[in-house]
Amino acid sequence: MKELLTIDTLSPVEQRRIERFDRKSNAVAEKMLRRINDLSHRPETLTPFLDTLTRIYVQKQEPLRPEGVPMVGTYCVMVPPELVYAQGAMPVKLCSGSYTAFGVGDDLAPRDACPLVKAVMGFEDVDVMPVYKACALMAVPVTCDCKKKLAGWLSERRPTALLHVPANRYRDEDMERFVKELYGLSNQLTAVTGLELRYDNLEAACHAMADAQMELSRFMELRKRYPLLIRGSFSMAVMNALSYTWAPLWTKQFRALNRELETLAKKGVMAVRENQPRILLTGSPAVFPNFKLPLLIEEMGGLLAADETCMGERGLYDPPAIVDRSVDGIMRALANRATRPCTCPSFTDNKRRTYRIRQLIENYRIQGVIYHVLRGCLVYDYEYRTIEEELGRLGVPVIRVETDYNEEDVEQLRIRVEAFLELIKYGREAT
Repeated sequence: MKELLTIDTLSPVEQRRIERFDRKSNAVAEKMLRRINDLSHRPETLTPFLDTLTRIYVQKQEPLRPEGVPMVGTYCVMVPPELVYAQGAMPVKLCSGSYTAFGVGDDLAPRDACPLVKAVMGFEDVDVMPVYKACALMAVPVTCDCKKKLAGWLSERRPTALLHVPANRYRDEDMERFVKELYGLSNQLTAVTGLELRYDNLEAACHAMADAQMELSRFMELRKRYPLLIRGSFSMAVMNALSYTWAPLWTKQFRALNRELETLAKKGVMAVRENQPRILLTGSPAVFPNFKLPLLIEEMGGLLAADETCMGERGLYDPPAIVDRSVDGIMRALANRATRPCTCPSFTDNKRRTYRIRQLIENYRIQGVIYHVLRGCLVYDYEYRTIEEELGRLGVPVIRVETDYNEEDVEQLRIRVEAFLELIKYGREAT
């Protein structure tokens, strides 16, 4: 396993490398945070969520959590947080959007590998992020080839749990195998925390996550208001902050945000004008600090009214349906929740995703869809044609936008986003 080093034990060359890495990564994170703060109508109660992102990416500190609780790094929404909490640990989602870490990972992975995976490898290689360094276990579901190779690469450096995700989520035998995968993860959690899987702890963890899901349900209803109560970039910051926040604390912060939005709604205070194009963002995730696309949408006069990504509301949208109140009953409910309603394109049959996008278009009065593809993210790119055809039948304009983890394509993106928003505006006026 990889030995964790302190900066004092490094050579002068390595120290200078880390210092340069810190300066560059801090600058990108601070820039994105400034752009979020500069958007109009920022709720006061958004501050704790932005403070969390600052703590992790700028101050380079560990997440706040109860003393003595170890962290478990997760790399997908298919790792049930209830299971991690039930066994005395805190899940932290380590999918990264760092341009600086991507630059390091670009030398470690093949050219066409996913930039998100490259960024994870970059942080692991430079070894300066406490949220990565302090993890006692890494849990990596195999949802694509890049994640599979990442799991192997990480296992040479850290204790790593690899979860095989069924390609067909409807076959009972495949689901049985995934339940066994979760039990295997549970055994590795026991080795880390010393706590066996018990019903009372599992039930308490489910209740804690249900509280968070309840606040998300309130928030989603508030987002449906017309005109818009809160900008989509703010919403994505809230959901990204969940990756590094103790769930009960995040729920408390989220409850305060919902109360503020309800107060604004009663006063008739809205975040934007009625006549701005309402956009749905789908496809590859926008992971902080790679917020260039959501921010461009709103800086150019659009409204990010909804998102269908795994770093947005998808990861907390579906609660587990528990009918058998036993350890095995809850484990099976968690396995089902992680796969069967999930709209991830890693599954062979993904009609649920098309249905979910149609649902979002109707609920949030969507006027245009931006389909985000990270360069090298084949599973999302493969599904674009299906989504394009479905949106064509609905008469909803869509644009495919391919990006990478750098700022070299920002001006090109700006031109394309602006042209798409203008297309929606003029098309609407013509009708």
